[in-house]
Amino acid sequence: MTDTTGVLAGYRVLDCSIAMAGPFAAQRLGDLGADVIKVEPTTGEWQRHAAAGGAAGNEINVSFLSLNRNKRSVALDLKSADGTAALAELVRGADVFLQNYRPGVAARLGVDYESLRELNPSIVYVSISGYGESGPYRDRPGQDLLLQAMSGAMLSAGRHGDEPSPAGQYLADAITASTAFEGVLAALLHRERTGEGQLVTVNMLDALTTLQMQELSVFTVGRKTQERSAEPHAHVYIRAPYGVFETSDGYVALAFADLHELGRLIGEPAFEGWNSEVEGWTRRDEIHARTAAKLREKPAGYWIETLGAAGIWIGPVLGYQELVDDPQIAHNGTFIEYDHPTEGHVKTPGFPYRFSKTPPQLYRGAPLAGEHTREVLAEAGFDAERIDALLAGGAAAEPARAAAAAVEA
Repeated sequence: MTDTTGVLAGYRVLDCSIAMAGPFAAQRLGDLGADVIKVEPTTGEWQRHAAAGGAAGNEINVSFLSLNRNKRSVALDLKSADGTAALAELVRGADVFLQNYRPGVAARLGVDYESLRELNPSIVYVSISGYGESGPYRDRPGQDLLLQAMSGAMLSAGRHGDEPSPAGQYLADAITASTAFEGVLAALLHRERTGEGQLVTVNMLDALTTLQMQELSVFTVGRKTQERSAEPHAHVYIRAPYGVFETSDGYVALAFADLHELGRLIGEPAFEGWNSEVEGWTRRDEIHARTAAKLREKPAGYWIETLGAAGIWIGPVLGYQELVDDPQIAHNGTFIEYDHPTEGHVKTPGFPYRFSKTPPQLYRGAPLAGEHTREVLAEAGFDAERIDALLAGGAAAEPARAAAAAVEA
């Protein structure tokens, strides 16, 4: 099944990426209806064999499952002449080529932009790297935690003297995926207007740096230094109170409260007459400490109801189970559920956007390695004899069950 109704229906994407950033970007394209063909080694993409969080699966581990829905899989050996020749045929009929190989690998394989645009001048070629296509850090490992550490963001929150704390998400990968997704859409729009394909390069360091537009501008333009407080403040460039506070039965997040009103509601007379935009900066540690002491006296629900009713920005700190069960999440339809042929019933985050006429949909779950090798190569003009030869010679692969079905047919 290749017919879709999404806004990107009719576009074909060759996804030669691995790990998270590239596959996540390609999955978003598939969610919007693009025909995404995952080109992976005959043994399967690396992420199939390295489950994040220790979560395994039956035939597809959870990491791969979460990042590769709405794709078809073609398993090719790109180190063989026959494998690269097969990929070249696919490139001729593709709209987008996406890769995040280590620098220099694409050129060695003959799938760099200059090579592929000779085959297909209108191709939108997206290359994702850790630090850039060139420069002193070109060959450094583009790993999420290392990029977070380099981005400066770890020193924008927390307590002075404490160890820097990374985000609780694979933030660098996720932001890079979104950036690559935007780049594809913009390049396709340009091609629709002009007929021109082009090279789009995205790197994780720039993606994380530009994400901090406000913070870094406060530093470079406003000349405000990045100084963490003695108390565990949530952001160095925001006035107190701002952070997570313990209550008698859990935690709440509190932001941008008017000091006079907050003091009245929590019973802290010291805040009387204080100006939020003056003392909120000059007495940040004291405000945090006094607020924290008062909020520990009563449960989270009490403070959320009391402060929230007065217009103060406050909310719960949820774990994953509470998030999954949250009524707003249910109302939004944030999670999707489906039955996968090998992994059983799957519940997973769905789509972050809505379209009134061409909504994103689940067309298929994550594929087995090479599950669609025959199908895709046949669409590209390969006859059955040539496909059989590629499979027999090891330049291409398919699951054992697919091979058995083909023999029976």
